[in-house]
Amino acid sequence: MQHDGRMETGKESDRRECFVFSHLESAGLLRRMALRWTAGAARYSRSRPPDRTRPMSAPRPPRTERQVRIDLAAAFRLAALNGWDDTVYTHLSATVPGEPGTYLINAFGLGFDEVSASNLVKVDVNGRVVDGSGRPVNPTGFTIHGAVHAARPELECVIHLHTPWGVALAMLPCGLLPTSQYAMRLVGRLGRHDYEGLALGADEQRRLVENLGALDGLILTNHGTLTVGRSVAEAYMLMHLLERAAQAQLRAMAASGGVVRVASDELAARTYRQWVGDGSERDGDVEWPALLRRVHRLSPGFAD
Repeated sequence: MQHDGRMETGKESDRRECFVFSHLESAGLLRRMALRWTAGAARYSRSRPPDRTRPMSAPRPPRTERQVRIDLAAAFRLAALNGWDDTVYTHLSATVPGEPGTYLINAFGLGFDEVSASNLVKVDVNGRVVDGSGRPVNPTGFTIHGAVHAARPELECVIHLHTPWGVALAMLPCGLLPTSQYAMRLVGRLGRHDYEGLALGADEQRRLVENLGALDGLILTNHGTLTVGRSVAEAYMLMHLLERAAQAQLRAMAASGGVVRVASDELAARTYRQWVGDGSERDGDVEWPALLRRVHRLSPGFAD
């Protein structure tokens, strides 16, 4: 498991719990599955690769508020098209260029498919509306985002979701394993934050940002997932990869009685290095123009 921005081996009790079962299986088969998966998860957990430092990228031209608004609205619409929304809950947020401590977020009560560049709301780090619009926001829902933005000012975007696949992954003590190419980008780059209830006070905010550290996201135990990015495009693509990796891992575990092939530490680390390269190209740089064209076709009006 990952915790406190570093890798940890995890508790033996967690390892024993990290297998998938069906209500149709017999008790004997469940016990055999548990033994097989416990052994595999324990071996991997003892030899997890060290945290991987993300390469530094060259400075980029400053962004305008209009650009960020359009990208963030597009990300909301794409999330809706993907089925990542949870009625009117969860958030995508972004910093406002040139206005430190000010962020854009969705108005409370709007579905993701209703968000547009013009109806995004400016809030401060505590989720209070500062643009004079009077639009409602969910300050409690912004506490996670506000804590991350305050701790990581280099980031443009924070995405927190409650997708079925993400929540299911967050139930597994072993978390994300290097079982697919999707996962190779994020294994070693996700922290873990334990569930502490609905409200997020100052103490938990501090623990959450400590668990995130300088990583690319969090698995929020029994809750959901979170990714961050130096652009909206990067945060979105990392969430896309996490969703695909979660689906692949969980489906394979369900189909195989919890027994899945896990890449070696060396292979996982090499794939990560190949993926990020020298840091000059970020996740989302290549994909975002095509995604914008898709949302223009399938969900027009987001840029209004």
